[in-house]
Amino acid sequence: MKASTVFLVIFGLVVAAIGGLFTALMWDSYQRASAMHAWPRVEAVILSSEIGERRHDEFTAKEYSVKLLYGYEWKNEARTGELIVARGNPWAKELARSEQELEKYPVGLKTMAYINPADPSFAVLKPDTKAAGYSIWFPLLFVVGGLGITFKAIRK
Repeated sequence: MKASTVFLVIFGLVVAAIGGLFTALMWDSYQRASAMHAWPRVEAVILSSEIGERRHDEFTAKEYSVKLLYGYEWKNEARTGELIVARGNPWAKELARSEQELEKYPVGLKTMAYINPADPSFAVLKPDTKAAGYSIWFPLLFVVGGLGITFKAIRK
């Protein structure tokens, strides 16, 4: 077997493996988002809404985020939540960006919260996006392309 054939086989398998890894990660993200969209929704009321700030050390710029507290009821038990999205409320370097997000959640606003039925203390106002599932075709191109390179190299 020629060195060029071995190289193409290995290259094709690596490309396919990387594509497979990203396909699996995107599928996992899509599955998680689909599950969140199926969570029960209950009415929630914004109890407090303010801007939080942090600084990692004296050499870094301040970052800002919306700090929320909202109340909801699950199975006749009053609960509170803080998360807008599951991965935590996003931080921004620009105060104006966080102020724009804060305007969406004034105190007293009635909104809907998604409640994790397995852990009702975990609630979010926005479920994860299913976009990964709609884009999964892209890493699949690498799987198909990598396997194509491998099979074509073997056939020669």
